[in-house]
Amino acid sequence: MKIEESTIVETSDYRVIIYPASRPFTPKESKVITEKLYDFLATWAAHGKPLESSFKIEKNQFIVICVDEEKEAASGCSIDALGGVMKEIDQEFQLGLFDRMKASFVENGELKTMKLQDFRKGLKEGEISKDIEVFDFSKNTYVAFLSDFLLPLKRSWAGIYVD
Repeated sequence: MKIEESTIVETSDYRVIIYPASRPFTPKESKVITEKLYDFLATWAAHGKPLESSFKIEKNQFIVICVDEEKEAASGCSIDALGGVMKEIDQEFQLGLFDRMKASFVENGELKTMKLQDFRKGLKEGEISKDIEVFDFSKNTYVAFLSDFLLPLKRSWAGIYVD
């Protein structure tokens, strides 16, 4: 069951699950991902009860799934089912959706994603500016996603890599 866009307001604290890709999606990939997720979410359920959910493709590189757990909580089995669909998408397009050892950030207005070790090295050696904003994929509520998804380096999880 789909959460209508008009019902998502900044005060709604839906559960959020973020799948970050290692690169931007092509137009064809975005279309296929959208179709697969619409089909899946239309029938997504926990213990036979429909889950009110929605998704958006953010920055053409991140898949954000929202579920209204005030109506029905996602169960372990339902989260596993979502993971299965996301793994199919990941394998079909080689997106790196499950690779958590990467960093995504905005530098000079450009979204960049790289291996975490290269990111740390780039910061240490000055190849990456300390005046960047870093994406935080650990946000698990809609309000946190809206307010803290993209933070200045020093306020982000990656702030531990700078003086």
